[in-house]
Parts: sequence; structure tokens; C-alpha cells
Amino acid sequence: MKKYVSLLPAVLLTAAVLLSCQSEKTFEVKGELSAAGDQTLYLEHRGLGGVELLDSVKLKENGKFAFKEKAPVNPEFYQLRVGSQVAVFAIDSIETLQVRGDAKDLASTLSIENSPVNEQIRQIDSQTRQVNIRISEAEKKHTAKAIDDVAYLAELDSVLTAYKAEITKLILGNPSGAAAYYAVFQKVDGYLIFDPYNKQDYAMFGAVATSWDRYYPGTPRSKHLYDFTMNALKTRKQQEQQAALLENVPVVSGLSLPDIVLTEVNGEKITLSSQKGKVVVLDFTVYKSDFSPAHNMELNKIYSQHKAKGLEIYQISFDSDEHFWKNAASNLPWITVRDPQNVYSRLLSTYNVRDIPTAFVINRDGDVVARVENYATLPGEVGKVL
Repeated sequence: MKKYVSLLPAVLLTAAVLLSCQSEKTFEVKGELSAAGDQTLYLEHRGLGGVELLDSVKLKENGKFAFKEKAPVNPEFYQLRVGSQVAVFAIDSIETLQVRGDAKDLASTLSIENSPVNEQIRQIDSQTRQVNIRISEAEKKHTAKAIDDVAYLAELDSVLTAYKAEITKLILGNPSGAAAYYAVFQKVDGYLIFDPYNKQDYAMFGAVATSWDRYYPGTPRSKHLYDFTMNALKTRKQQEQQAALLENVPVVSGLSLPDIVLTEVNGEKITLSSQKGKVVVLDFTVYKSDFSPAHNMELNKIYSQHKAKGLEIYQISFDSDEHFWKNAASNLPWITVRDPQNVYSRLLSTYNVRDIPTAFVINRDGDVVARVENYATLPGEVGKVL
């Protein structure tokens, strides 16, 4: 009797292990890759903490493979990798994915049978690659001075607007899906394409975060997305409050403007705050543009007429070509500074500048009293203060 009693714990443990193995939910990825040779195929998990290796297999001449892994509790992202070739896919539930592709161009050729969510991810990847290509081409033209700063910004805006219009349909079509989550976190040059601090783009994050919190409450991805979205909302609200102060005319007395410290042509640093006591036209412009010569001629008329009354112009150039700016600015009679971050400058968002040129009229106390985008109104706005 003692012999059988002593065996009981071992028997129970074995039974528990077997039961656990039977109840563990798994997914399977299998298929074949052409042009595989003797390369190694890796299955990796794309988690919140980074990429984690799960399994690997040496591909034979027929390129066939099969992986089996524990199923996730919410939609998760994985990738197949051969050398530097990577293809992303999602697992929604317990399932078997049948995969085909070319090992030499995995990202573009990988196809997964009867998987609508992975077809959407493939479309997102394809369109994101096209955005990167077009932006890279625009950057090359800009660097080669084949297009100016204004044309470059217009090209970026056109490319991103078209992309967002298409991907927005996908996101709002099923915000609780893996493809929607994947889409909002796509990047170009390391920056999110959908900007969580932009009110319109934020709606995409909000829709996905709300849906994931509803269908996958308490999961790491749901919590991460919720926290990310709420932090972005808080920051955006602060930015909107600041922008509202700069947008409203007239602005209440005592407004503390974000100060500016930039370098003039002669190398001297000039602050915007140093001009307090004068009426200042704060002008955001680009010299290397078609509008610039006529723009500065009109500013010169106003400056010549009112300089003796205490008018100053603090003109910020966002030109990428420093040499061109120096040559163009050297003969101008007002304060001419340049932001070396050019069109990527935070000043543009801080001051809520949506179009160039844009100006602000600042009174002698340092308060904004007018925002000017139609420069035909500038003489009148300056005259009100003087």
C-alpha cells in the first residue's frame, strides 16, 4: 500500500502536465519560400519591448517550413526573417497560416492564404514603402536644390495627405483589428506618419485605443495604446491652449510669448524679448522662394514709413541654404535671423504657423495684437498699434 501511495504524486503531476499540454492554445505558420537555398528562416515576435526570437529552421531546397507557437490572448505581431528580408504578419486567434513567398524579397512577395487582416497589413506595408520612396526622392531634389523649401514642403504634404486618406478608411473600417493598430504606428524617417498631437490624426489613435480597451481589456497592448493616447491628448490640449492665445485677436494683456533666440547674419544672437518697448512685426518667411522678393519689398515700405515711430521687424528665415540666406539678408535694414532647423523647426508648431509667410504684430508691452496671413492687412494692423 505504501508503494502505491508514494507513486500517487508522480502520477498526478504527469496527468497535470498532459492536461496542460492538451489545453494550451497554439497557432501554426507553415508554407514554402522560393529561392531559399540553405538559408535560415527565423520566426520572431514583435512585442512592445522589441523583437524576440521564437524559433528558426534551416530551409532546404524545397523551401518548406513549419512553426508552432503559443497563441496570444490578443492580436499580436510576428515576423518571418531571412537575412535582412523581413515580412510582418498578425495572429488574431488559434489558427494555421499558410504562407508563400520569395526569400530574396520577402517583404513584397509574402502572401498568406485566406487571411484578410494580413492582406491589410501587406497593403499598409506596401503603401508605407511608397511613401518612404517618394519622400526620399523629394529630399534628394531638395538637397540638390532642384526644388526650393516651399516646393519640398508641398510635396511632403501631398504624399502624406494621400497616404492618410487611404489608410484612414482601413483604420475606421475595423478599429479593433490588428491592422488598425499596426497602421497608426507606421513611421517614415523614424517619425509617426499619423501624428498623435494633430487633432485630425489623433482621432485614429482614439478610435483604435477605445476599441482595443473594449475588446482586449487589461492586455499589455491595450494598456500601452491607452496610455500613449491619453498622454498625447494631454500634450495636444496644452498646445491648443497656447495656440489659441496666439490665434485670438486681440490677445489679452500680459501674454508671455515663447521667446526666440536666434543668430543674425553677423553672428550675433538676438532675442525677440530684447525688442520689448517697440512695436514688432514678427515675420516667418523663406528667402529662397518665389514670393520672397515682393514680400520683402512690401515689408520695406512699412518699415521705412514707421521705423522712426518705434517699429521693428524681427524676421525669421527657415531657409535650408545658409549661404543663400546670408547673401539675401545682408542688405536688409531690419533684424534678420535664421533657424538652422529650417522647415523642421519647432517654432512653426509652437507659434502655430500653418503657412509661410505668416506674421504677428506685437505691441510695446510684448503682447500679440494681431496674426497676419493676408499681408495686405499688415499696414492697417501696424497702424493701429503705432
